[in-house]
Amino acid sequence: MGFADFLSDAGLSMLEQWVTTRSYIAGYGPSQADVASFKALPGPPKVEKYPHAWRWYKHISSYQSEFTSLPGDPSKAYTTYGPEKSELTINPKDAPKAAEAEEQEDDDLFGSDDESEDEEAKKKREDNLAAYKKKKEGKAKPAAKTIVTLDVKPWDDETDMKQLEENLRSIEMDGVKWGASTLVPLAFGIKKLQITLVVEDEKVSIDDLQEQIAGDEDHVQSTDVAAMQKL
Repeated sequence: MGFADFLSDAGLSMLEQWVTTRSYIAGYGPSQADVASFKALPGPPKVEKYPHAWRWYKHISSYQSEFTSLPGDPSKAYTTYGPEKSELTINPKDAPKAAEAEEQEDDDLFGSDDESEDEEAKKKREDNLAAYKKKKEGKAKPAAKTIVTLDVKPWDDETDMKQLEENLRSIEMDGVKWGASTLVPLAFGIKKLQITLVVEDEKVSIDDLQEQIAGDEDHVQSTDVAAMQKL
């Protein structure tokens, strides 16, 4: 399906819901998907009506000088990105109807109340339905996780960035999985370490993790959260 016309409320609502749990249109960093979507907008969305879309727009605008060098296919239209099917609720008032329809669907798995049935068959159907719903509710939910991109800044251009990264990755914390990293130029020959990690929300405090990283006082000047995206 992809995004709709961003000049319409429906299109902007689709963008708003898409970036509510995402920092970027596709993947874990800025790309041509963000460039195409950014250019399709006549200006920043209204913050009071589309706060997440406004936040994404402002974030991507900071990369304008790098638009041509961002990864991805610049020939793709913005409508090729976004939801593959109409899976976003554009009108929130329709959400209760969808939930009601799902419950009705569960009931239909075991027959309809409109069908003529004797008391024994009816009791069996109700028992089966109760067992099914209990099983459905008892399924363990997967742990909530977040992809985090951290910027780790050194003291100066003489800081050993290799040692800084080794010290950072040696931090062992339950619920933290370190990912890819890269060095990003800042100024005057200084480079910051940008590293991606996956954290389990219930186990990990980002503030505590940043405090541990800052404990490497010989190498680390400061840390910042560059991006966060729920899995």
